[in-house]
Amino acid sequence: MNKNLTFSKYRTEIWSGFLLLNLCLSLLTACTTTQKVNTTSVKQESVTAIDILLEPDVTMLQHAEAANASLLKVYPKGFVLDALHKPHITLLQRYVRTVDLDKVYAAAGNVLIHKKIADWKLKAFKYYYIPNNDTGLGGIVIEPTEKLLKLQQELIDAVAPYTVNTGTANAFATEPENTDIQSALIDYVKAFVPKYTGMHFNPHVTIGVASQDDLKRILAEPFDAFTFSPAGASVYQLGSYGTAMKKLHAWNLTH
Repeated sequence: MNKNLTFSKYRTEIWSGFLLLNLCLSLLTACTTTQKVNTTSVKQESVTAIDILLEPDVTMLQHAEAANASLLKVYPKGFVLDALHKPHITLLQRYVRTVDLDKVYAAAGNVLIHKKIADWKLKAFKYYYIPNNDTGLGGIVIEPTEKLLKLQQELIDAVAPYTVNTGTANAFATEPENTDIQSALIDYVKAFVPKYTGMHFNPHVTIGVASQDDLKRILAEPFDAFTFSPAGASVYQLGSYGTAMKKLHAWNLTH
């Protein structure tokens, strides 16, 4: 047998195997890279925690601000109702894809602008609070009417195509001096539908933070019921303690 021919054949087989191995490695690397890109894309999808809300008129604002001032006297570490903590009536809290915010505004607007919401008369009838460790988040409770419940359900349906199941602290607005986003708040927004909607809906205006002892004392005091009307409707990005921190969009309500 010709030794040179045998060696040449053997060398050809080795080279072919080497080329095949390189091709397989290249394909494996390409698949792995593609998988990493897709995974990263999903992880980095921007999500915003929103609150579609009604802005109350002067009557409610005066009551909320007076209650807020009382809480700050006994718990100075609380927050002031101001431009970054707007008094409001939450209708719907959701996590939505940030890229779809304009679609959310359009869908919610189609619901809000065709109702004479500014003519509604709502009744505030008591205080309440949500416990958070040793403190609590206080609010003025509003009677849920059929109109409020219907409006809420229509908003749920309208923005459903743009919602995601959950978000992180990055979905919320923060202040430079206060970046604290409570884990309970993240879970609250996640569970808002259906846990806090429909028959479980508790419309209210938040008045601030205080110790639970102080909030219990306030709840024990007589509450003078009053009526008020919505003055506007907006979408806000939620902040610490579920405050309406960053206005994203607003609508004029019709009479």
